[in-house]
Amino acid sequence: MSAPDQSAAIANVPASKPPMGIHAVILGVFCLGFGLILAVTDRLTVDDIAARALEDRQNSLSQVIPDDLHDNNLVKDTLQMSDANGKDITVYRARKAGQVTGVAYEILGTGYAGEIKLMMGIDAAGKLLGVRVLAHKETPGLGDKIEVKKGDWILRFTGLSLGNPPAERWKVKKDGGEFDQFAGATITPRGVVRAIHGGLKFFAAHKAELLEVKTNGQ
Repeated sequence: MSAPDQSAAIANVPASKPPMGIHAVILGVFCLGFGLILAVTDRLTVDDIAARALEDRQNSLSQVIPDDLHDNNLVKDTLQMSDANGKDITVYRARKAGQVTGVAYEILGTGYAGEIKLMMGIDAAGKLLGVRVLAHKETPGLGDKIEVKKGDWILRFTGLSLGNPPAERWKVKKDGGEFDQFAGATITPRGVVRAIHGGLKFFAAHKAELLEVKTNGQ
């Protein structure tokens, strides 16, 4: 065979391919390595995330339960209950010298853009200690005035109770009630007022259980 013929023959010989098993091994090693990276990252961040969530919850509670009203750790002194709709509620109880002096729990309202989550604190007599917005999607410049950092509207509820004002006055002024609405955003404050009134009703309906002196696990 001449040299050109030999070159052509060599060129036509198919290159050998690596076994399919090698591809599977490489893919497996890659997936394992990626999984290990995710696992390590998760372990490194989970504690930080939990710590931040705990810090946020403590901050929310401190705004609706005055420090001089308790000598216990509010975050750890909890009671699990259900509202009238069967929704789970975590109740945080304030104690001083062993006596329950107040409680705090989340309530939900419905605004223009959807759900509004709030935290409310109530003393043992049923008087509001404070209400703060935890999360919402209301329109900036309009509905977001429910936030304490955007105005003092939410502070208006401190000191009120189920009978103060009377039940028929637990509405925005546009509906014949006690509370101001926002220009161009009546739905948002209306939803918050209803939620707070509902939260006070929950306290009244479960007052004995909420103020029971038993501690967690006893």
